[in-house]
Amino acid sequence: MRTLGIDWGEAPIGLATSDVTGTIASPHSALEEKDKGAQVNRVVALIAELEIQRIVVGMPYELDGTEGPMAQMASRYADILEEKTKLPLIRWDERLSSAAAERAIREMGGGRKRKGKRDKGQVDAIAACLLLQSFLDSPQRG
Repeated sequence: MRTLGIDWGEAPIGLATSDVTGTIASPHSALEEKDKGAQVNRVVALIAELEIQRIVVGMPYELDGTEGPMAQMASRYADILEEKTKLPLIRWDERLSSAAAERAIREMGGGRKRKGKRDKGQVDAIAACLLLQSFLDSPQRG
């Protein structure tokens, strides 16, 4: 089952896709769109183009596991996507996925940098890949 993983954030958001068997995640892209309505429309178009069958949205829970303001906004975003696409949507704990993505980039040799800082879009796409792969590897994925 082809799955889209979303590392939600203010902007950009990271996107990752699975292979058609739903086994291996790969970074796809990052959407720099700050207007959430336009961003949702771009994600919906991508879902149709890639024939996505399921969506996993990373939930940026607080370190203690509670749903803080960012997770609440991500949940509202997930609700809108679920309503527009009518696809199964899973909210997945993505605490520290961006930190893990930064570490992975460093270990792979650094990646692209912009003005001395890592490309945020690249980090977000890799974070989406890591959260999607953790979902795909989970016995809970059903």
